Amino acid sequence: MDVKEIMRRNDQRLKALYSGKDPTERYERLADAFRAHFGREPELFVSAPGRTEVIGNHTDHNRGRVLAASVDLDTVAALAPRNDSVVTMYSEGYDQPFVVDLSDLAVREDEKETTFSLIRGVAARLKELGYRIGGFDASVTSAVFKGSGLSSSAALEVMLVASFDALYNGWTIDPKRNAVISQYAENVYFGKPSGLMDQMASAVGGLVTIDFGPADPAVEALSCDFGAKGYAVCVVSAGGEHGNLTADYAAIPAEMKAVAQAMGVNTLSEITSRQLMDAVPSLKNRVSDRAILRAFHFVDETERVTEAVEAIRRDDIPAFFRAVVASGESSWMLLQNLYVASSSNQEMPLALELSRRMLEGRGAWRIHGGGFAGTILAFVPFDLLDEYSARMNAVFGERATTALAIRPEGVVCIR
Repeated sequence: MDVKEIMRRNDQRLKALYSGKDPTERYERLADAFRAHFGREPELFVSAPGRTEVIGNHTDHNRGRVLAASVDLDTVAALAPRNDSVVTMYSEGYDQPFVVDLSDLAVREDEKETTFSLIRGVAARLKELGYRIGGFDASVTSAVFKGSGLSSSAALEVMLVASFDALYNGWTIDPKRNAVISQYAENVYFGKPSGLMDQMASAVGGLVTIDFGPADPAVEALSCDFGAKGYAVCVVSAGGEHGNLTADYAAIPAEMKAVAQAMGVNTLSEITSRQLMDAVPSLKNRVSDRAILRAFHFVDETERVTEAVEAIRRDDIPAFFRAVVASGESSWMLLQNLYVASSSNQEMPLALELSRRMLEGRGAWRIHGGGFAGTILAFVPFDLLDEYSARMNAVFGERATTALAIRPEGVVCIR
């Protein structure tokens, strides 16, 4: 494979995907790793972006609305098919490959919360839906760092679906279906009850608002160049560990759905804020108080997404920023996903308070992603970016602050 020739053929597309940066050296290193591991040439690359959640914290799993965007940090695989049913995937940073024989597609308890489960789960769902699967060799690298809130797991899942797709199905699977298959693998095989936002944003790409109310989620592309308006979109890695927090994440959709069921519906998307308010006396002591507070977060947050989208449409950045800040406050007070019960450290609240003191009246800040640990999101004026980064890095570590750009496409095949 002549990587430079591939880069040349896809020059304009790659510049858009990587914010003008040249990825040739990175792709060449990945191709070299493939050759070293497998002794042959890769046939193509698949790139799946991380995502940033702009507004819509924990709303997707109850069929609410979100505003999200793919970013210019991605997971990339160099690939070639095999003649058997074995997937062998080397991932940068791991000494041993992930090897899965697709002749066995049953859920395995000993693989829960591992990459093995995602490979097996994606393949199983594709086969169930009537798509072709087969073995392949892959070398993978990722700039979507773990714990960043940019959904490294979703980028991996979306990349895996697209890899089977590109190698065996003629690139026929649309982005929405890719996202649904990816979510299935994470929910059923990996064992994490996530919603669909992460996978949908990675698969579809760009700045999008998604309404999960319909059976077929409604996805609408939006246009807003924050850089042209003078703002950097930053994530700050405040620290903390996601690894043992599956139960904390799972409690959020479970408690929200408990409120919905107590009100006689399946999900909170079926009730209004007023209906919830009127139901509180009957809900008290039937569900936990925290569940009621989390339900209030859901109904407010879903409405807030609509407000933010309308602000973007009319180019009202101050109104958009007010919605972003209100989203973060709601997560802090009502959703209560900024603290880890077993830890006395409160990295995320500290990061948000520092951001408020620097950005109030000039930018915006909020929790980012699932919560409990990880990152916050901030919209920082360019003239404050150096100071903001320096102060946050001094507290949370060198390179804790990462400035992002919105990527115009979701998962892509480069060949």
